[in-house]
Amino acid sequence: QVQLVESGGGLVQAGDSLRLSCAASGRSFSSYAMGWFRQAPGKEREFVAAIHWSGGNTVYADSVKGRFTISRDNAKNTVYLQMNSLKPEDTAVYYCAADLYPQGMGVRASDYDYWGQGTQVTVSS
Repeated sequence: QVQLVESGGGLVQAGDSLRLSCAASGRSFSSYAMGWFRQAPGKEREFVAAIHWSGGNTVYADSVKGRFTISRDNAKNTVYLQMNSLKPEDTAVYYCAADLYPQGMGVRASDYDYWGQGTQVTVSS
């Protein structure tokens, strides 16, 4: 079992930055990959970024590449999403998720086994 709790969302203006955090508990954090997804009103949940259990490999959606950075601190059981140059179209509920497959870094929601409750990010123009 894995429990995930996101934090750090909020209301910002276009061009601002935010850092989301996701604290994990339960199964050994350094044994699974982590991902971030987002879901805007009326839209399907979409992949944002993923990171290997070691932190050595990452993958990003084209829409956030160059603006967002995923990282993890295995000593703190936490994964982060640094979001820079935010745009109104980044407005969504952001979810972190755990992929228990050791080499996971999937881009599909169905690749992930556990989910947090989500944190709202709103970017005003």
